[in-house]
Parts: sequence; structure tokens; C-alpha cells
Amino acid sequence: MAQPRQHGKDPIVVLVTTPRKKGVAERIARALVGERLAACVNIVPQLRSIYRWQGKICNDLERLLLIKTTSARFRALEKRVRELHPYDVPEIIALKISAGEKRYLAWLFDSSTAARKT
Repeated sequence: MAQPRQHGKDPIVVLVTTPRKKGVAERIARALVGERLAACVNIVPQLRSIYRWQGKICNDLERLLLIKTTSARFRALEKRVRELHPYDVPEIIALKISAGEKRYLAWLFDSSTAARKT
């Protein structure tokens, strides 16, 4: 496998919360991986979120999606999550990965890069 690339293609993890319904989380995850916007999506069930929304304190069970991609793919991934997510304002935040196992990072890059034409 190739070495991890640099310059705007650094690996990142995008965190997104999603509603109670398991099917919504799975639909988002499958779409992002299928469209090569993400190398991998972990779904963490039964996360409790307490937040303020439209003047009320809310307390909801949600699912957390841990989406692994590259910074070069972030804008396209963000746009697609907004299209798929049922919330008006979905939580979409990105965290840079400062270090990682080289082969894993190379796989992440290769798996979240648009398919090459042969």
C-alpha cells in the first residue's frame, strides 16, 4: 500500500449524530461508504444527547456515526450528510487525525478516494 498522502488529503474523522432510528444511521453509513465519501463508518448505538433546541432542553437517544475520510473529501461528505440526514441542523464536525498506523491510513485514503478509471 502507498504511504499516506499530505497537503489537503490528511485523514480526518467526522462525527455526526443521527436520530433514534437504526435504519437512518445504516442508510447514511451505506451511502457514504458506497459513494466512496468515507472509508468506514462506525455506528455507536444508544448515545444520550442533552441539548437546547428551539428554546427547549431536549434529552434524546441517538446514534453516533464515526465517519473516516480525508480532508479533501470533507466538503462533498458534508453536503451528502445534509441531504441524507433528517435533522434541520445535523451535528457535523471534523477532527483531524494527528497520527495513526501507516497501513490503516493508506487504506483510509485509498478507500475514500474516487474510484480510478482503468
